[in-house]
Amino acid sequence: MIGVGWIEGVLVFLIATTAMLVFAAALQGWFFDRCRIWEVALMLVIAFSLFRPGFWMDMIYPPFEQRGGEAFVEVVEAAAPGEILQVRIAGMGQFGDPIEFAVLLEVPEGATGEERVQNMGLDLIEQEGRVIIDNVAFGSIGEAAGLDWDQEILTVREPLPQPHRYWIFIPTLLVLAGLVAIQRNRAQRRETTESAAAAA
Repeated sequence: MIGVGWIEGVLVFLIATTAMLVFAAALQGWFFDRCRIWEVALMLVIAFSLFRPGFWMDMIYPPFEQRGGEAFVEVVEAAAPGEILQVRIAGMGQFGDPIEFAVLLEVPEGATGEERVQNMGLDLIEQEGRVIIDNVAFGSIGEAAGLDWDQEILTVREPLPQPHRYWIFIPTLLVLAGLVAIQRNRAQRRETTESAAAAA
């Protein structure tokens, strides 16, 4: 809830409460009426979707695209200042063995991609389609991330525009409303049948 406004806070509280009630009903096997197996499974999916809407949104709209090292400057230019990029690096380990690792680089201010890369403290060169770090400035963003000269930029994850994950709540709640209607109708039919049997 840190940094969340009161409107979003109320929404999160209501959704979380609903998810907990649905999850508890699934575990007990009883909602408005005794649950069938498929209803229990559906309720578990509903509860998960309310707790983790980003899981489904990431499947529909991937938040990142994996780009090759040759697109590094282009991705840096397209990113917003302050955004964090995940970059895959190949280099030599402490004992001269080849290693690969990932670093997080914050995108600095700059008018162009080249200027932003310079502001990271990086000098890059291209060799036969490979992007090599030629130099890393002392005290720079690149040095703080653990980059060093003669390392190769393998890939960079480019952030992609993505709808807000809360949109997943709409179809999830509609499915829940349909399940509630099914359960209530079945409960009413059962009560009617039991009342008729008792009266007879």
